[in-house]
Amino acid sequence: MQKRLRHIAPAQIVLGSFALLILAGALLLMLPISSQSRQLTPFIDALFTATSATCVTGLVVVDTATYWSVFGQAVILLLIQIGGMGVVTMAVIVSLLSGRRIGFRQRYVMQESISAPQVGGIVRLTGFILRFTLTMELISAVLLAIRFIPEFGPLKGAWYGLFHSVSAFCNAGFDLMGVRAPFSSLVAYTGDWLVNLVIMVLIVSGGIGFFAWSDILHNKFHFHAYRLQTKLVLVTTGLLLVLPALYLFLYEFNQTAWQDLTLGERVWAALFQSVTPRTAGFNTVDLTLLHPVTILMMIFLMLTGGSPGSTAGGFKTTSLAIVFLTVRAVYAKRDGVNTFGRRIPQDVLRSAVAIIVMYIMLFVAGSVAITLIEGLPLSMVLFECASAIGTVGLTLGCTTSLGPISQIILILLMYFGRVGGLTMIYALVSGHIPAPSQLPQERITIG
Repeated sequence: MQKRLRHIAPAQIVLGSFALLILAGALLLMLPISSQSRQLTPFIDALFTATSATCVTGLVVVDTATYWSVFGQAVILLLIQIGGMGVVTMAVIVSLLSGRRIGFRQRYVMQESISAPQVGGIVRLTGFILRFTLTMELISAVLLAIRFIPEFGPLKGAWYGLFHSVSAFCNAGFDLMGVRAPFSSLVAYTGDWLVNLVIMVLIVSGGIGFFAWSDILHNKFHFHAYRLQTKLVLVTTGLLLVLPALYLFLYEFNQTAWQDLTLGERVWAALFQSVTPRTAGFNTVDLTLLHPVTILMMIFLMLTGGSPGSTAGGFKTTSLAIVFLTVRAVYAKRDGVNTFGRRIPQDVLRSAVAIIVMYIMLFVAGSVAITLIEGLPLSMVLFECASAIGTVGLTLGCTTSLGPISQIILILLMYFGRVGGLTMIYALVSGHIPAPSQLPQERITIG
């Protein structure tokens, strides 16, 4: 058995571990104790919810607050935490806490799981991930409880604070505000500075990535000392937050549909809706009222997602940055792709293009399939599929009405979006040895 396991590629172990966690979560959510009605939950609904939680997406077919019991909500929260930190990461943490030695193979699998740049220092990084995650979640849970306890009481308010803190940091988007109105997310807190600020800080913190945070905390505010990946992550993330926020404030929330919003609410709404498409899944406004151009912009943001080694999904900010830099180099007629005084290797460029193309192909294929099956407007389905493969969780309201086949398509998109394009590619091509020789070269005309 151990010999057979040695021949399994790390990428395949990552894929298998997520699949097993999803299945275990689905079986637990099927139990009568998991629902408030104490009835058996249909397997497809339990599987969809378990996949959405493990893949930190947030798309749901039943309202989390009104359908699931406290036990069911706890199962969902546990799946979010394990899925957000990574199944292999959690396994390594348990091994460390139990005093077991972490072998080289386990370190290699860990590197694959969290997209670490190297095997060296992987155990130390794991300890940092645990400390950073727990610190952010616990502090934020207390801050959110300050707002929720007066509204929902001590026990329920504390639980709501913890649930939304973990869900936000892991970029999951699950919420318990269905007690106000089913599937309402955080619409009741459009102008609440405390809830908005805490949730946004958690989303951005989880989406930037643990490598970037480790680099930032080590080098403090010395930007020039950061690794190239950290620089690209910070610059790209900043642009993807600021530019959409300006558009939303100056155009979207000046439309007649939002005339009841005060100036302060418009500011918070613009900031929040620019942050949440980065795979978070919360919303503080009714998304069905958004302008079609805004919907298109949010689809792009959802597909992009967060950064490598983070709790977020999508094809990642670094992939987008590298493709943009490649295009810039082509326009400038440069041989190499350079930025911040460094040259990007060719294999990194190829990987970035391959990942983005794979995401777009699956996104389009899933959207077309669901549109043909369900007969829904293509724009609505594109939004749902981008939300699924980007592991976001935002919805225009059609997820609950989808049939079993369409739900399975979204399940597969969420699964792919969480494990990552590069992991999926490595798992599929594992064992294939490239040919040692090269074929003759021949140029073709482009454009």
